[in-house]
Amino acid sequence: MTARIAQIRIDDVNLPTPTPEIEQERAVAIYDLLEDNSFALLAEAAPEGPYDLLLAIRERRLVFDISTEAGKAGEFHLALGPFRQVVKDYWQICAAYFDAVKKLPPSQIEAIDMARRGIHNEGARILQERLEGKAEVDIDTARRLFTLICVLHFGG
Repeated sequence: MTARIAQIRIDDVNLPTPTPEIEQERAVAIYDLLEDNSFALLAEAAPEGPYDLLLAIRERRLVFDISTEAGKAGEFHLALGPFRQVVKDYWQICAAYFDAVKKLPPSQIEAIDMARRGIHNEGARILQERLEGKAEVDIDTARRLFTLICVLHFGG
């Protein structure tokens, strides 16, 4: 399949060292993304994938730097503003979840996890909207990319 991400890198050079929980979120998102994703560039004459994706925050913008084996395939920048509140909400619910896992019964953990998934879905929906006309991604790919955006926001 050519409409997919084959490799992903996160430009975290200027970010603080992530907590173990954030590192785990990142590792799981990358693993799941590389196992199964759908990503296609929509620009006219855009090269077919598979794609290598570098995610970064530069000058307060989210950067998708995309290449193929043949070279640079494209780069686009998204404003971070539309993501700010949902990222903040996501990290707040994640903190509650990480804390709950240590001391609450499964029924309460499940309720927090359901709220976390709802916020995660909202972030994925926003990402799909922001990528409109640039790249097409399915909901699972958008969810995993949203997790990585959250990781970048944590340090940015």
